[in-house]
Amino acid sequence: MSNAQFAGRAELAQRKRWVVKIGSALLTNDGTGLNREGMQGWVDQMALLLEAGHEVVLVSSGSVAEGMTRLGWSTRPADLHQLQAAAAVGQMGLVQAYERAFARHQRHAAQVLLTHDDLSNRARYLNARSTLRTLMEMGVVPVVNENDTVVTDEICFGDNDTLGALVANLVEADVLVLLTDQDGLYTADPRSNPDAKLVSQAWASDASLSAMAGGGGVLGRGGMATKVRAARLAARSGASTLIAGGRVDNVLTRLHGGEALGTWLQADAEPVAARKQWIAGHLQTRGELVLDDGAVKALREGNRSLLPIGIISASGHFQRGEVVACVDEQGILVAKGLANFSIGEARQVLRLPSSRLEQALGRAVEPEMIHRDNLVIV
Repeated sequence: MSNAQFAGRAELAQRKRWVVKIGSALLTNDGTGLNREGMQGWVDQMALLLEAGHEVVLVSSGSVAEGMTRLGWSTRPADLHQLQAAAAVGQMGLVQAYERAFARHQRHAAQVLLTHDDLSNRARYLNARSTLRTLMEMGVVPVVNENDTVVTDEICFGDNDTLGALVANLVEADVLVLLTDQDGLYTADPRSNPDAKLVSQAWASDASLSAMAGGGGVLGRGGMATKVRAARLAARSGASTLIAGGRVDNVLTRLHGGEALGTWLQADAEPVAARKQWIAGHLQTRGELVLDDGAVKALREGNRSLLPIGIISASGHFQRGEVVACVDEQGILVAKGLANFSIGEARQVLRLPSSRLEQALGRAVEPEMIHRDNLVIV
C-alpha cells in the first residue's frame, strides 16, 4: 500500500488524545518486581506529550504480577481468590510507583479501576467517560487498570489490550499505543522463526493479521492476537493503533516524531466520523425528542449540541446513553444521538436553560441533552 494511504503515522504529533497501554512483562521486568526505572522513563515521555498539548490516558497492567512478587509467588495461581488477593496487594505498589514518577513532573495521576461491565452498562459507561474527560481537561493523567480485585470471569478471560481499546473508544482517542516486549507484529513468531518480518503498517481491518499473531507470555494474558483484536476494536471509534517495543529507547517520543517504529494499524475512518457512523447505524431508537425551530437550526447549521431548552417534548423508554431520535415539530427526523438523561430526567428539564439543570435534578449534570460528538444529522 502507498505511503499516501498511511499518512497517519506522520501526523501523530497532531493527534491530540493518546491512550498508552503498558504490559505486565515490561512493568515487572518479566516477573522480578516492578521495573521502576522503566516506569519513570515512560512517564517522562508521557510528560513530554502533555507539555506538547496532548491528552494522555495510561492503561497499566502489572497489579497481579507485582502482587505475586510481593507475596513471593513464582507461579501465577489458578485460584480466583488468590489472583484477586495478588491484584489487591500489587495495586498498592503499582499506584505508589506511578504517583512518584508523575510527581517528578509536577503532575497528578488518578487511579481508575474498571471492569468490562462498567463499559457495557450505559449509565456507568457515560459516568466513566465524563470522569476521564474531566481528569484530562484538568491535566491529570488517569491510570486505568482492570479491577481484578472484584471481577470474576474478567480475571480469567480479560486482558488489558482489550481494556485499552475499550478506553480508547470511551474517551474517543485518536491513537492507541500498545507497548509490549516485542518490537511489533511480525509475519510469524520471531522467537521461533528467523524468517519472520516486522509488519510496519497495515489496515486494522486486514483479516490476514490474525494468522500472524501468536500467544501471550507467562505473566501477561495478552499476546499479538489480543493486540490485533484490540486494534480492530479501537478502530470502531476511529482510533489507529501502534504496537511497539516498550524497551526501545524513548519509544513514545520517537513515535510522536513520526519515526517508523513498531507496527501501525490504521483505522479506516477518522474518530468522529466512525463514531457518528456507529450512531447513525442504530435503526432502533429508544425514544423521541421534539425540537423547536431554534434547536433544529442550531443542529443543522451550527454543529451545536442539543440543549434541553430547545426540546418541546420527550417520549419513549430510553435510559442515559441510549440512542434517541430528534424530530422537528412536523415529525420529520432531524438527527439521532446518545441521550445524557433518561426519559424521566428529560421530562424534568424540558425547556430549562443549562444553568437550572442541577437544581431541577438535584445533582451535577452535563449541560447538554446530547453532546455534538454523540449527535449525527440525518
